[in-house]
Amino acid sequence: MSSSDRRRFLSLLAVAPLAGCGFAPVYGPGGSGQALRRQVRVAAPDTRLGFQLVARLEERLGRPQVDTYRLEYRIETTESGLAITGTNDITRINIEGTVHFTLTESASGTRRLDGTVSTFTAYSTTFTPVSTAAARRDAEDRLMTALADQVMARLLAASAGWS
Repeated sequence: MSSSDRRRFLSLLAVAPLAGCGFAPVYGPGGSGQALRRQVRVAAPDTRLGFQLVARLEERLGRPQVDTYRLEYRIETTESGLAITGTNDITRINIEGTVHFTLTESASGTRRLDGTVSTFTAYSTTFTPVSTAAARRDAEDRLMTALADQVMARLLAASAGWS
């Protein structure tokens, strides 16, 4: 068996279990990811963190052309010091974030999905307030991107049942 034939055989062997389980690509033709594309109106942000979350969600979902679904959310964050020097200076701060979300069908008002996602990120404090503030903003942006991606994963996983 040549090397090319062996690779083809092994790749077919690897995907064979997926053929019987009903696996379908989310973004493939007729996939549930396509049913959400440009169909979800995310609630307008009222904070900088909300703006970052909504921007990432709209990047993934597309700007809505039809208001088939509404996505409401609530963001919660907490901060805690991770690294403290001998002189009690905090040199690393952890930001924990949680997003509670609800997806509702606009026409009927039927709730399609409720959920909560959480994650964390951290940033280092430095000697200057300007660089510390920039590091904090960057950490908050990364946190909102990670939370938006988790919300998207939940939406895509659940959408096969109702889209």
